Amino acid sequence: MSSAASVLRRALLYVPGSSQKMLNKSRSLNVDLVAYDLEDSVAPHSKHEARFAVRDFLMQPKADNIREQAVRINAVDSGYALQDLTEVLKAPSVDTIVVPKVNQAADLHFISDVIRHTLPDQDRQPSAGSRPPVKILALIESAQALMSLREICTASPYLDGLIFAAEDFAADLSITRTPSLSEFLYARSAIVTASRAYNLPSAIDLVCTAYKGDDAKLSLEEESRGGKVMGFNGKQCIHPSQVEVVQRIYGPNLKELEWAVRVVVGNKKAESVGRGAWTLDGKMIDVPVVKKCVAIVARAGLCGYDTGKLLAKWKDQQPE
Repeated sequence: MSSAASVLRRALLYVPGSSQKMLNKSRSLNVDLVAYDLEDSVAPHSKHEARFAVRDFLMQPKADNIREQAVRINAVDSGYALQDLTEVLKAPSVDTIVVPKVNQAADLHFISDVIRHTLPDQDRQPSAGSRPPVKILALIESAQALMSLREICTASPYLDGLIFAAEDFAADLSITRTPSLSEFLYARSAIVTASRAYNLPSAIDLVCTAYKGDDAKLSLEEESRGGKVMGFNGKQCIHPSQVEVVQRIYGPNLKELEWAVRVVVGNKKAESVGRGAWTLDGKMIDVPVVKKCVAIVARAGLCGYDTGKLLAKWKDQQPE
């Protein structure tokens, strides 16, 4: 399992595996995580062709502007999953497998067993030049999955995060999605809570289904801010135009980062004189606040901020 401090999945962009044009275009995008899709965006009669197209595409080295490459395979009970895994795991630039419709621990047991069988070095300590272990992201799409979160979160050592699939969840519960997303409050909260409870680095929020026009951009911004407030650290995207907005909002803004840097610097000085709690700008600073600020600074570094420069700027920050 990855450390949360080393993982950045602000935007997860799905790219149809059946479109060679979109596969090629993806290499020019600046995105944290691309998931080449063999499931929903590929018609049944095109599954075989798409599987080999994605495998061949991922034989190429990963583009520098893409942090992580994944493949969303078909569901375990679809009859396609084993063939998907057998082919795409041959590609050395596959970092992660996105597994849809994970309803129970057995689904991840199957995926893990296939990964181990296909990649015998998966559980060995990585050495210089060796392939890093392949990770798993699990899509939570049903009431059964929600009730099985504990078992799912402990089913595989390769599990690295949870993803909420709102449209399938709504269909399973016969509910209608509304702009407020209030009908998903319980499910989204449960997914974020489970990911934290079991030390999974990523909790990735639902897709914004609108992507054309100013109203769609406003909806995307509102959903992204709402998801971040709930504790999600990333969001799924279905169109490249959504990526910039999502990655901007899910990364620290400068005001948030400067506050975090001031807390980190001030806390070191408070610790040096034996103070466990102190104040900054009239606000109490204690251990939970410091831990959050340390995480923000680490995340900002992954997002490209010059955190060293900011730490130097506030090096004289004193606890009150």
